[in-house]
Amino acid sequence: MPAKVLSETELSKGDLWVFGYGSLMWRPGFEYIEQAPARLIGEHRALCVYSFVHRGTPEKPGLVLGLDRGGACRGIAFRVAEKHRASTVAYLRAREQVTSVYREVTRSVWLENEPRQRVSALAYVVDRGHVRVDAAR
Repeated sequence: MPAKVLSETELSKGDLWVFGYGSLMWRPGFEYIEQAPARLIGEHRALCVYSFVHRGTPEKPGLVLGLDRGGACRGIAFRVAEKHRASTVAYLRAREQVTSVYREVTRSVWLENEPRQRVSALAYVVDRGHVRVDAAR
């Protein structure tokens, strides 16, 4: 089953929040106007994706991080200005959807700055039915 890609309507308008939990935290690769420590409840970070893109080879893939169901995950939420929304989404799709192992979703994340607030953020979670996901962990 191909990974879900959100429509522009689903992504709404205005500034875009992006939740980073792995390499996006230290190398986002896109312009943002704000970042804040954040927590996503309902999924956790796990070494559960076999990859030959960032680790390993097609014959011997390495493990990379994915967001899998259950638990919670701390990461960084990045706020992207509306004028950079389209280019940021295009960049993230090219970066995160190479093998279609992730589903593009929006999730509520809690910003852990003061005062705490909840925002809807773009996130990439594992597709548990994908051949490269170790769902048996």
